Parts: sequence; C-alpha cells; structure tokens
Amino acid sequence: MVFWFIINTSGKYTIFLAKLPSKCYFCRTFHSFDNIYMRIDILTVVPELLESPLSHSIVGRAIKKGLVEIHVHNLRRYGKGPRQQVDDYSYGGDAGMVLMIEPVYNMIQELKAEREYDEVIYMSPDGEILNQNIANELSLKGNLILLCGHYKGIDHRIREHLVTREISVGDYVLSGGELPAAILADSIIRLIPGALSDETSALSDSFQDGLVSAPIYTRPAEFNGWKVPDVLLSGNPKLIQKWQDEQAIERTKKLRPKLLEE
Repeated sequence: MVFWFIINTSGKYTIFLAKLPSKCYFCRTFHSFDNIYMRIDILTVVPELLESPLSHSIVGRAIKKGLVEIHVHNLRRYGKGPRQQVDDYSYGGDAGMVLMIEPVYNMIQELKAEREYDEVIYMSPDGEILNQNIANELSLKGNLILLCGHYKGIDHRIREHLVTREISVGDYVLSGGELPAAILADSIIRLIPGALSDETSALSDSFQDGLVSAPIYTRPAEFNGWKVPDVLLSGNPKLIQKWQDEQAIERTKKLRPKLLEE
C-alpha cells in the first residue's frame, strides 16, 4: 500500500508518493498548495480525436477543478501554403507520408516562448513502454508537450533535436498518436491530488507496488450462489490487508509473472 504524504515545511509543501515519508518513491515541492496544477499541450493534425476523451469523467472534472489545463493545438496552423500542408513524401522512396519538421518546430518554439516545459514527449510505437512508474513520475511534472505522430511517422530530425522523451502504449501501430496521448494524459491526471475524490484509490491500483491488485467486490454479498470472501466481510482491517497482499502476489504470479522478476 502506498500513500500521499503532504508536508508543510517553512511555508513549502512537499508531496511524497511513498510507504513512509522516509522512503520516498518520488516527490515534488511547491511554494503554495494552490499552485499544484499541470499544463499539458497536445500537438496534433486531428484535434477532433481528442475532444471526447479529454472532456469527460475524471479528466474532465480535473480540468473543471483547475488541477490541470489541456490545450490541443492543430499543427495545420503552421502548415505550408493555402492547403496548410503538414506532410510530404519520404526521402528514399518509402511508402507513406511523413510529418514535416517546420510545423512541429514552429509550434514548439511558440509554446516554449511562453513557458518552460519539463518534457516534450513523442507518442511513438517504438518508445519506452508506458507503465505505472512512468505515469507516477510524469504526474509530478508541471508542463508537458505531447506530440502526436500521424501518417507514416515524423521527420527524424524532430526526434533528434526537439523531443526529450518517446513513449509507447504497446507493441502495435495505430493510425496516429492521438489515442495514445489521451491514454498517457489520463494515466497522469488521475494521480494529481484532488483529481479523485479519494487519492488512495489511485495509489492502491494495480502496479503501484509492482503487483496487480487483489480482487475487489461490492454488494450484494451473495449473488447466484457466488459469495464475497468472508474475510472482506469480517470488519478486521489487519486480516483484510493480509488477504489482499496475499491475493495480489498470487494473482501477479498467475497473470503477470514477469513483474516479480523485475
């Protein structure tokens, strides 16, 4: 089990994600608790794909609470010519169109002129695989740029000179980086203090301890002869925690054994 610890020291607030404050997984210090928020800028050629995922449920409520700002930018604003061209043929004759460097460069320069960014992240199928540790880490950042690829890919010079990190949501290819960007944003935002009504809900999810979560149940206690385990109805916190820990280990052995090797 992991928890948020918020400690006020000399007018500064430090947020820890840890089992104990002395054993911190990572932390971030703020001068004011009111300033704990994040800004995410998403660069895309298909902004419509991001409207629904970023407007509802936990992410939408976090925006309304002022915990996060999400700005979706259409790269065609910096496109070339009357057609606002953002892609061109690949040098070398490979099939497929490639996202050009000029629109991406100009958009990033415009944003960086307004504020500093912790990361410029390219959503790429060959980036590091998104996991809970990455989401935890990024949830403590201030400003992020997410670049959505499209077509065959992006001019490699963008990756060499503008991007600071590449993240993938799995070993498969999608039509663009918009849905992966929405997944990454959701995984980050739900960890921001205040995004959930009960922060410990996120911090006891699967993978926070390197394990999948224990089984969960709700009412009724019996349905079709299928019963909730007696220990969960016992009202004994120590026995319940022991059962949950044991179940988490057993389910990890069965479902995701490689987690136990890491």
